[in-house]
Amino acid sequence: MVIGARMAEPGASPIKAVIFDFDGTLSNSGDWFLTVVNQLARRFRFREVGDDEIEMLRHRTSREVIAYLGISRWKLPIIARHVRQLVARNVDQIELFPGTPGLLATLATGGVRMGLVTSNAADNARAILGAGNAGHFEAWAAGSSLFGKARKFRRVLRQMGLAPNEVISIGDETRDIDAAREVGMRTGAVSWGYASEDALIALRPDAFFRTPDDIVAYLRDHR
Repeated sequence: MVIGARMAEPGASPIKAVIFDFDGTLSNSGDWFLTVVNQLARRFRFREVGDDEIEMLRHRTSREVIAYLGISRWKLPIIARHVRQLVARNVDQIELFPGTPGLLATLATGGVRMGLVTSNAADNARAILGAGNAGHFEAWAAGSSLFGKARKFRRVLRQMGLAPNEVISIGDETRDIDAAREVGMRTGAVSWGYASEDALIALRPDAFFRTPDDIVAYLRDHR
């Protein structure tokens, strides 16, 4: 596993593109979500989250969090659709992480191809990104269920005409790592999103990034 950036391993395929997750990786939507999570719990009848439980849940996998909250699998698409609707009404309350615009501009200037995969709606992501930042992505796959990312990854790979071993996925949740690994891509995780560092590192992603500059350095060294 890589912590930060490391030179490419001998024989490893060069990385031609990166596929980013959106919420928690580029967009700082976590604080906003905490303001509505118990509203969702009451509406969809799952366990409310106390202030003293938030940090504990960050150390669990995505599936463990869902089990802890008592959310039935059949409710997930319904909840996800409702959250997308709430985001659409509150895009002015959700900002990008401070380093996101600079990161995307630097990668684009360096010739790194980029795709975006998100459980959010494409219109929401575009509104939060802004036209300039959104324009850096040549392929998108958005919406659908929380655990449908593997299908989205395959769709973006087809759009970009790339093989899985030519791409790294970068996200902030354990489900991002699981989905990328299912497809056969290299996996990267960031420290500034939802899941804790311990929870992410336990899944042994190929790279772990503590700053946007780590991402730039890693991609520079693996191209």
